[in-house]
Amino acid sequence: VVLTPSHDDARFAQKICKIMDMALRIGAPVIGLNDSGGARIQEGVDSLAGYADVFQRNVDASGVIPQISLVLGPCAGGAVYSPAMTDFLFMVAQSSYMFVTGPDVVRTVTKEEVSKEDLGGTSVHTVKSGVAHGAYANDVAALRAMRKLLDYLPSSNEKSTLPSKPTEDSPLRSCDALKYLVPDDPNTPYDMKHVI
Repeated sequence: VVLTPSHDDARFAQKICKIMDMALRIGAPVIGLNDSGGARIQEGVDSLAGYADVFQRNVDASGVIPQISLVLGPCAGGAVYSPAMTDFLFMVAQSSYMFVTGPDVVRTVTKEEVSKEDLGGTSVHTVKSGVAHGAYANDVAALRAMRKLLDYLPSSNEKSTLPSKPTEDSPLRSCDALKYLVPDDPNTPYDMKHVI
């Protein structure tokens, strides 16, 4: 589990990279719990280089191990990119926000008034941008959803880690309903939820 830092980003980025490298080596999922204001100016370019190192690990881990992010509070600046690059991202309604720059900077630069929720809240990222995959009432509900998701995911792309449960259902069983799930006419719409 990776916790996003609130200070000394460069050193903390090294810790995150070390954890991600270990997860890749052993084939374990990486889970990020994010609540960060982003890089501090006092940290200088070292913190930005740290973010780049984490982003590279996100790319290297893509398709190899599951990467799950929970945004449990405001997440701004460079701290929003890594969660957005992960496979799954869960947010908490009314307390999670993701934006590159906050409402105060937007107001100063553009003279436009915008709320945190309208700029990068759960409705923006679960409904409009599609960056987040779920919004939950509180941290506990988000953590439970993440745990449930982990039940369905393999630990890595290694075949031996695929979750399986014994079943009495024959793989040769015929299911006539499948013939009608997707219409013959490719221009006819259908509900993907029924297919899934």
